[in-house]
Amino acid sequence: MGYRRTLRKAVGCTGIGLHSGRPVRLDLKPAPAEHGIRFRRTDLDVEIPATLDHLARLDHATTLARDGVSVDTVEHLLSALLALGVDDVLVEVDSPEIPVLDGSASPFVILIHEAGLKPHNAARRALRILKTVEVKQGGKWARLSPSDHFRVSYAIGFDHPLLRHQAASFRVTPESFVEQIAPARTFGFLREVETLRRSGLALGGSLENAVVIGETGVLNSNLRFEDEFVRHKILDAIGDLALLGHPLVGHLEAEKAGHAVHTALARKLLATPEAWTLAAFPSLPAFDLPQAGSLAIEPA
Repeated sequence: MGYRRTLRKAVGCTGIGLHSGRPVRLDLKPAPAEHGIRFRRTDLDVEIPATLDHLARLDHATTLARDGVSVDTVEHLLSALLALGVDDVLVEVDSPEIPVLDGSASPFVILIHEAGLKPHNAARRALRILKTVEVKQGGKWARLSPSDHFRVSYAIGFDHPLLRHQAASFRVTPESFVEQIAPARTFGFLREVETLRRSGLALGGSLENAVVIGETGVLNSNLRFEDEFVRHKILDAIGDLALLGHPLVGHLEAEKAGHAVHTALARKLLATPEAWTLAAFPSLPAFDLPQAGSLAIEPA
């Protein structure tokens, strides 16, 4: 039997919000058993649980809200917390958005590794899929089906010569997440940047924290993976499914989906009680964090 885990010590960093462009300080702090993942806006003293009940906007990012107070762009951090097995943690921010850092989940992996993990004397339970559940929205769809482990299979396609089709599938473990998924950065099209900024989005975006796609290719110097774009979609999906409140044992398949489809699937799953059960989760093995290479965060 596995046990719930929190952080051994508090860690933090500073950065800017991808969409707001505002500076923000982030602190990850240990929390008691059954606390779950919660966000606290320290500037307003409001705490927001990371659950579907507090899901708000899904406009190019996942936003949580409570009592009129929100925290934007939570998906990259949630993805790292879920994949690395952090069940109970308090996330403090002094601004309306989680810092984008380099646009991937790797800086959050580094923070979690720096903090270390500590087991609670409380059983860890997983949400095990018993029956296939699916949602469709136009040409976008996603489904969860039974499996003996957590796997994500994703396909994307855009009206762009570089991104006509990409597909990838990973069994999600701490090791595979750190090495194959976490480094994938958020991306966007140059042709959409001005439109986004007129809407108050992507104000903090740059080539330092996002992959920008021009008419004929990528404006950044290089990609981290040839299929970095679909890997980032997998990263986002893991973060969105973290709002279920438990680690997942099942197979997520998705095509051309996004935050709205991911969270609609999660809602449908919880509304279909015969499709899932809570079961004991096996112990997570210890693992060594691979070399982070050139990845870095601004220290606290």
